[in-house]
Amino acid sequence: MDLLSVLIQKNVLDQEKAAALRSRAATESRPVETFIIEENILDEETLFQYKGEALNIPIRNVKGEDIPGSVLDLIPEESAKYYSMVPLKEEKGKLEIGMVYPEDVKAREALQFLARQGNFSYAIVLISPKTFDALMRRKRDAKQEVEQALEELQEDIAKEKKNVPSTAELSRLVEEAPITKMVAVVLRNAVEGKASDIHIEPTKKDLRVRFRFMGQLHASLVLPLKAHAAIVARVKILADMRIDETRIPQGGRFSTTIEGKAIDFRVSTLPTAMGEKVVIRVLDPETGLKDFEQLGLEGVALEKIKEAAKAPYGLLFATGPTGSGKTTTLYAVLRSLNKTNVNIVSLEDPVEYVIQGVNQSQVQPEIGYDFAQGLREILRQDPDIIMVGEVRDAETASLAIHAALTGHLVLSTLHTNNAIGIIPRLVDMGVDRYLLPATLSAGLAQRLVRRLCEECKEEVKPKKAIQGLLDREVASLPEYVRKEMEPQIARGTIFEPKGCDACGTTGYAGRIGVFEVLVMTEELAGIILEKPSEHEIQKEAERQNMLNMRQDGIKKVLEGITTIEEVLRATAENQ
Repeated sequence: MDLLSVLIQKNVLDQEKAAALRSRAATESRPVETFIIEENILDEETLFQYKGEALNIPIRNVKGEDIPGSVLDLIPEESAKYYSMVPLKEEKGKLEIGMVYPEDVKAREALQFLARQGNFSYAIVLISPKTFDALMRRKRDAKQEVEQALEELQEDIAKEKKNVPSTAELSRLVEEAPITKMVAVVLRNAVEGKASDIHIEPTKKDLRVRFRFMGQLHASLVLPLKAHAAIVARVKILADMRIDETRIPQGGRFSTTIEGKAIDFRVSTLPTAMGEKVVIRVLDPETGLKDFEQLGLEGVALEKIKEAAKAPYGLLFATGPTGSGKTTTLYAVLRSLNKTNVNIVSLEDPVEYVIQGVNQSQVQPEIGYDFAQGLREILRQDPDIIMVGEVRDAETASLAIHAALTGHLVLSTLHTNNAIGIIPRLVDMGVDRYLLPATLSAGLAQRLVRRLCEECKEEVKPKKAIQGLLDREVASLPEYVRKEMEPQIARGTIFEPKGCDACGTTGYAGRIGVFEVLVMTEELAGIILEKPSEHEIQKEAERQNMLNMRQDGIKKVLEGITTIEEVLRATAENQ
């Protein structure tokens, strides 16, 4: 019995839907499982339980198991990747082979060939794609690959007569296999680990490589200091920067394909006392372009933003510190508005992700093309919707207000602590108060918290101090939210991180936003015209039943999405 037949038998699918999935799988030459997961018919774990039943093959979960590298290496990496199979255990000369698609005839034939070549017998078990990906990450250990590349690089460097390579020698070194491989390994592991940034920084003793993962920097590799010049030169060549200029900062960009995905990298170099430091921003569209639900924007806050975005004109501001996800949120709004009958133009510093159908322009202040000048030019481009990366000064603020008054929807960001701070900030910039009620549609503030790993999070009874804090925070929630959350409140438990292979033992998988949204009302308009203090605006926010960021975070704690510690950390400055 095949998988689709089992799903029909279990009343997961009807005959018509199963036939459509079978046809699509044949047309696109992709496994039917991918469509079932993409269409949210079943989650991966449940789907593969049914698949194991259909194929009569036991399913294996290897969470927490220590599989030696010597076992993982018994099947070559390329074969493992191509056929989605990996060794799990070796006992008395017999291998246990985990396969994602054991029904694939070609994969079975390849395994038989490898068994003959390697003189081993085997037994097949079923593993999920997530398990396979986690094992492949473990199989390709970055440190081992870099150490091997370093050995080759050190041999090359040792042959050089001079301690400091010349420009010509550097050019030769960086094009040779060892250094090329080393940089490629660093980039690939950053992408696979979903890092947002790579820091390559020289110290007195060595060269340190760190990844920023879920907002925090983590030490990844420590390399010999003598590899510094060649590594920096290789990155510069990729980004089309001058390798012979080390006295001034430089910036560049390059793209490459990693694991079948097109990834952009933005490079910045900075001269330091120890030598040039390189920071590489990883721009992966899969992690950087999200819809509203993936962002964590939901409920009343989401409806308010959607309503503001549907308006034919007005200002919509996102606010928060650097790295809080403001631009990602604005990209989500742009993508929801991106239709063939509207002209969307953005002005960014820099353009991070390219959105098909949006005219994206990058400011270049060094030649006078700043936000203010760019906004003037954009208004001559017959736009319907404008995104300005940031309102930094009075001139840009005035132009944004003018654009909203003349029938444009304008999206932008500000640096304020919270949503209620947007209005005083604009007034401080010199915007006339009487213009704000007519132009400002909504203001959004956000922070990022780490999302608990769904594979391993643990449900626990909170300690007394945490329970007391939760009780106080729940009591402060608007009544409609308390009613909505009654089942979670009554449960009396929260979730904590544990750590597993799927999340790299961190207990967390990605980040999610906590939000607050303030909209323009007649009452708020009156406050702005009379006394636009944060205290008065706060009272109006409460009248609107606005959830502040702490409250939105507490809601996500009760829902098992994040932890109380994450919410307290992210929202501490706003309390």
